[in-house]
Amino acid sequence: MTILVRTRGRSRLTVGLALMAVLWAGNAHAMGVLEAYEHALRNDPTFQVAVKAREAGASHRAIGRAELLPRVSFTYSAAENRSEVTQLSALGDATATRDYDSSAAVLSLEQPLLDYGAWAAYQEGVAKSRRAHAQFREAQQTLIVRVFEAYTAVLLAAERERLARARKSNLDARLQANERLYRGGEGTTTDVIETRARLELARAKVIEADDTVAAARRRLQAITGTAIGPRQLAKLRSDGRMPPLRPGTFRAWRERAVAGSPALERLRHGVEVADEQLAGARAEHLPTVSLEMSTRRTESSTESAYNRRYDTDRIGIRFEMPLFAGGGVTARRHQAAAERGRMRRQLRAERATLINDLREQFNRARSAEARITAYREAVSSARTLVEATRKSVIGGERTNPDVLDAEEQLYTASRDLAEARYGYLRAWVRLHRLAGRLDRAALARLARSFTADTTAGAHDGVPRRSVRTVREGEGW
Repeated sequence: MTILVRTRGRSRLTVGLALMAVLWAGNAHAMGVLEAYEHALRNDPTFQVAVKAREAGASHRAIGRAELLPRVSFTYSAAENRSEVTQLSALGDATATRDYDSSAAVLSLEQPLLDYGAWAAYQEGVAKSRRAHAQFREAQQTLIVRVFEAYTAVLLAAERERLARARKSNLDARLQANERLYRGGEGTTTDVIETRARLELARAKVIEADDTVAAARRRLQAITGTAIGPRQLAKLRSDGRMPPLRPGTFRAWRERAVAGSPALERLRHGVEVADEQLAGARAEHLPTVSLEMSTRRTESSTESAYNRRYDTDRIGIRFEMPLFAGGGVTARRHQAAAERGRMRRQLRAERATLINDLREQFNRARSAEARITAYREAVSSARTLVEATRKSVIGGERTNPDVLDAEEQLYTASRDLAEARYGYLRAWVRLHRLAGRLDRAALARLARSFTADTTAGAHDGVPRRSVRTVREGEGW
């Protein structure tokens, strides 16, 4: 794409690529939480460990099933033999030398017919495979939580930085105004000193906020494998739209968590594994019956079979009954019983912890909703108070400290509103994870709370005109 511009009678060829770059920059695409999650699925080392663990765990079913299937084996041996054979007799010993080749080929098949231990091993493999699947589900949902918390940590840190810089800019403008008034004989040294002191504190807050943003970015990069700054992330919507908390009762959430929590599912399958291990230990006292079939081809396999070839086919039943193994079987049974008891108690403890955590996150989400409403009103009231206080200073009814206190109140309310909004979203995510309902569809609903426009921003309840006013030094 090119544009021809005529200036003062001359033609100037402008490369359209520059215009395209400008257009692209104006419509920059922000990386949303779904895209960050996709990056994490590919790049997060912790999740890749879970992927390999699932692959390894899926093999337990096949390993256990192998105990029930036939075992077929083939062996072959060949050797060169050199021996001396001495024949003893009353007339004297006669010695002969034999140099010959020997060989043996055996094809055998064994099929368990009655083997309770093999059946227990198969059931244990099935339970381990299910446990690995539940553990992977837990890792998936934990990854969503980690991605979202790292993602919103960057946004919240950037919002705190923005507020800190806005406050610093506002105090800088206030200090300049105080100094002008002082030089004109209308202000006091106290106003200048107090404003300067607060400005230095604001500068320290900006430095602290910068460090927090950098640390949050590094954490997000470690999970997603992508280096990206706060300006390239989708921001919270300015209209305050957030996913509702449904269902609205704790009882419904508790029922969902008990039935669908991947952590509880993993432990339930762990109890099943312990049950089958106990069954396998008990099976060591029981008899086994198996079908055996073999075909054997041997030639001069022993000295007594010298120069003889045998072709033998065999089929039969093998019965084996364990009688005594030095007490090891009993010890293994007691060990398996203790392990089963441990797993059952661990399941009960995890269930109690889950319900407590669920209640905590449910209450956090509920209280965050109320705090958001209160902080929005506080921000609006604080902004009105700042404007009124400024006018009162001109009329002589208020002083410079009153303005500084009002501005500090607005800054604090704006910061608390931002924290409350992100706090609600984090509680929403954690609540869904505890209930086992945090999947890609839930993350997509969550993504609707963000805007893909990098130039837009919620500013957590602070209107864009207020931010612009702060940057111009005209106050909040």
